[in-house]
Amino acid sequence: MPIPIMGFFSFTLTHNAPSSTSLFFSQNLLHSHSQSGPNLINLNKRVSQYHNTIKTKILASGNEIHTETVVMVEKSQLESCFQVSRGYPSPFGATIRDGGVNFAIYSLNALSATLCLITLSDFQDNVVTKYIPLDLLINKTGDVWHVFLKGDFKDMLYGYKFGGKFSPEEGHYYDSSRILIDPYAKAVISRGEFGAIGPDENCWPQMAGTVPSSSDDEYDWEGDLPLKYPQKDLIIYEMHVRGFTKHESSKTTFPGTYIGVVEKLDHLKELGVNCIELMPCHEFNELEYFSYNPVLGDYKVNFWGYSTVNYFSPMIRYSSAGIKNCGRDGVNEFKFLIKEAHKRGIEVIMDVVFNHTAEGNEDGPVISFRGVDNSVYYMVAPKGEFYNYSGCGNTFNCNHPVVRQFIVDCLRYWVSEMHVDGFRFDLASIMTRGSSLWDGVNVLGAPAEDDILTIGTPLGNPPLIDLISNDPILRGVKLIAEAWDAAGLYQVGTFPHWGTWSEWNGKYRDTVRQFIKGTDGFAGAFAECLCGSPNIYQGVGRPWSSINFVCSHDGFTLADLVTYNNKHNLPNGEDNNDGENHNNSWNCGQEGEFASISVKRLRKRQMRNFFLSLMVSQGIPMIYMGDEYGHTKGGNNNTYCHDNYLNYFQWDKKEESSSDFFRFCHLVIKFRQECESLGLDDFPTSDRLQWHGHFPGKPDWSETSRFVAYTMVDSVKRELYIAFNTSHLPTTITLPERPGYRWEPLVDTSKAAPYDFLTPDLPGRDIIIQQYAHFLDANMYPMLSYSSIILLCTPDENA
Repeated sequence: MPIPIMGFFSFTLTHNAPSSTSLFFSQNLLHSHSQSGPNLINLNKRVSQYHNTIKTKILASGNEIHTETVVMVEKSQLESCFQVSRGYPSPFGATIRDGGVNFAIYSLNALSATLCLITLSDFQDNVVTKYIPLDLLINKTGDVWHVFLKGDFKDMLYGYKFGGKFSPEEGHYYDSSRILIDPYAKAVISRGEFGAIGPDENCWPQMAGTVPSSSDDEYDWEGDLPLKYPQKDLIIYEMHVRGFTKHESSKTTFPGTYIGVVEKLDHLKELGVNCIELMPCHEFNELEYFSYNPVLGDYKVNFWGYSTVNYFSPMIRYSSAGIKNCGRDGVNEFKFLIKEAHKRGIEVIMDVVFNHTAEGNEDGPVISFRGVDNSVYYMVAPKGEFYNYSGCGNTFNCNHPVVRQFIVDCLRYWVSEMHVDGFRFDLASIMTRGSSLWDGVNVLGAPAEDDILTIGTPLGNPPLIDLISNDPILRGVKLIAEAWDAAGLYQVGTFPHWGTWSEWNGKYRDTVRQFIKGTDGFAGAFAECLCGSPNIYQGVGRPWSSINFVCSHDGFTLADLVTYNNKHNLPNGEDNNDGENHNNSWNCGQEGEFASISVKRLRKRQMRNFFLSLMVSQGIPMIYMGDEYGHTKGGNNNTYCHDNYLNYFQWDKKEESSSDFFRFCHLVIKFRQECESLGLDDFPTSDRLQWHGHFPGKPDWSETSRFVAYTMVDSVKRELYIAFNTSHLPTTITLPERPGYRWEPLVDTSKAAPYDFLTPDLPGRDIIIQQYAHFLDANMYPMLSYSSIILLCTPDENA
């Protein structure tokens, strides 16, 4: 470790053996450039002028040779550039206080630490502007390294170098030649443009955090406040920021950006959506999978973003500003998106990935967490191997005391500073697994009786979920769990919820897909789905515990669900071996988009059936971006790597379908929002709901049944009759009698647009109703195969 000298500063540099490939490595111990401002000095000259002693010793440790050099520089001379003092151990990160900036970072196992300051101009030239070594005795409290600086921080970035053991078998990856991102950095800078390769075709160029400055303008939120919609009233729209407006037909000023989304928010307002679920917007490296794709003739990238680099920084390359103003403008663009969404009555939920990071397994890059303290931030086995519950090479050590506090701090930041309304947690079951340090002493303060839990064991009361659920700030926001992980842990209905969590209901998706395509044996299960899945959530939650969805980013789009029996993933370059094989899809008789007119008509009918079932189910409906116009990915159910038309919302196609499927979706959503009975706060009972079959009061729950019907009492619409016929045969049903009233058709998915939804102002509406008058007069209604209906109970003028 550096030798502390009274009135002097000590500096440490470590070289890898045989040589360092770090982009920021300099042969000089200290490197400073006067480009960064008149107050900065060239420390190379200062070292030669003021040094008294240079003492070098070679230390062998594992695969690394440490060269430790002590350089004595007069403290007063160094302070002509920055005033340096001891600093404070909290809060973590870079924080403005007392006219300067305090830097604090946790590392349990590091033996040395150096703060690296980099001007934006030097960063672009791959040069570190200034090293500030931290003294083990002065700049460390407990396991926290800290320092306080005063000076000119305009356009200043920062990172850290940590020295210590490089011993993978012990879980340590210290390499003091690498500059690491502070896990608490609020903006992370690397490349300025999405998909642009770094210098020398480097896909992992150096990254750094932005130093906050007292001159930073306070963002004008214009009085923005959280909307706080009841969860039962949400209509969620899963969206990819870049994909939403990148297509040339969006005609936005800044396509593929946060501002681009703002330009198209009125589309969501028209659709009826009141909540956006943003696919990952934390800083990630889209070039992680960068490689040529000979199938499409372009390059594969990490388009979805489920591989986080930093959890506090928004994805800067989703902003129109890029790295200008050290990323601050990008942060403000994200805030602008939130503010403008709230103005339109739309909440914003973030998809967050706390199950793993972009650092991968032992062969992955050292960017941040691994170099700061690998054995703390990741689940590692006693011999240093990485547990891989995420399927992505590593597993975030979520229930470690330091890591769980980090996660809570991060979530609080996004709520309080960025005004987001909630979070969807990717592979959330990993957050219920025991940490690498799991034992009674670590968690409870004393040994627990019969404590036989091992690393990764699912916990009944996971500390992290407890902490989030009962946090005074986070308890008031939406919390949604993807209640499974890649290692087989499946917790739909059993995820620890503390009365506040909802779950992506994968069982709903699978059941609805099976029933709507006409699979025997699913009538009863489909009825449970319509009621909010009480078989799963009654006794442990409410209907809004279930996030109902038929399609999401991961899998077929709605149009592809009715067009393909099999996945067609060859464009991914993995010989069609990737992606889910069991999609519960049906192509309606012919594989692919080129099909007969009758097959295409049936496909449109099935799309309407799926959407209607979603909107009449209790629980929270979620639709996937583009499904409202029938976006196709050509049967590809795993488009994680495509920055092209497969993942782009095609606005020209939406306009073509505006009088067709988009109209239907808009009207069905509006109808759901008008009905009091379709978004209940509790599960429906027999006082409100009655099941029917082909005859009133006689439901058929047999294995061969493909018909489900029910009536719902509604305080606004009086009463609804909803029925689904998923048989290949048409049928004529008998309706329940309501003296003094008659049933009037509203929705019939077997009808072509615009007669699939009969609005009061629809031209020809009376003619359509008259065509069914003889059936309705007899209290009957004909249903075609694969169709669904909604009838309204209205006063009978002839009664």
